[in-house]
Amino acid sequence: MTFYSPAQAAEKTGFSIDTLRYYERIGLLDRIDRTAAGRRRFSSDDVGFLGILRCLRDTGMPIAEMRRYAELARCGDETLGERIALLEAHDERIDRQIETLGAQQEHVRGKIRYYREAAGAE
Repeated sequence: MTFYSPAQAAEKTGFSIDTLRYYERIGLLDRIDRTAAGRRRFSSDDVGFLGILRCLRDTGMPIAEMRRYAELARCGDETLGERIALLEAHDERIDRQIETLGAQQEHVRGKIRYYREAAGAE
């Protein structure tokens, strides 16, 4: 298995080292391996899990739900149904965000058209 230093894991995932520490402290990350000297090292599995956490965070999932997802993932296949339900609910929120952003973008584009017309009229 491949291991990464905290700096390497941060670079691979886009999280800061402080965020990695925070995620470990609040239970999003579990059982991070340590070297003989006690330094944290992240496995390729850890980095992969951080990838889904990055996706969830970037799409607006609250930390409490991310923690629930992490707990369920650690429990194995018997929680697949709960994970599906949690992710489906999040997916619905993403759809609503996309709709809202689309409407807001159209408003911005309308304002751009207005200003371009106004600038051309002068």
